[in-house]
Amino acid sequence: MEILVVLAIIGILVSIATGVYVSRVDDARMTRARADIQAIEAALDIFRLDNFRYPSNAEGLQALAERPNDPDLRWPQGGYMRRLPMDPWNRPYLYSNPGRNGEVDIYTLGRDGQAGGEEQDQDIGNWNLDQQP
Repeated sequence: MEILVVLAIIGILVSIATGVYVSRVDDARMTRARADIQAIEAALDIFRLDNFRYPSNAEGLQALAERPNDPDLRWPQGGYMRRLPMDPWNRPYLYSNPGRNGEVDIYTLGRDGQAGGEEQDQDIGNWNLDQQP
């Protein structure tokens, strides 16, 4: 009987610890997404300073890492980013020009990959970087 009580207590502690760990992993992913979006936004701003425009939807974010097929484009050696990061859920970041929330939108659809959502499933974009889940 004592062994069963000890096992039950251990099970409860493990379930609590697992919940805390999973929550921290999700928080870290959301923090990383915000940092990635800020880095992409900074690279886009430099692109705009050089070319007087943001990349088109057709050029997309890839225009920061690979030279678009535009002979009039100013392009620094090495590009504006060495490579584009994937979001923390291993999907590409999304880009819209013009944006619905600003001049351009840079965003990820969160953990669930669906538009909208709450907490860990919320969309994270350059328009809501300061909001916490």
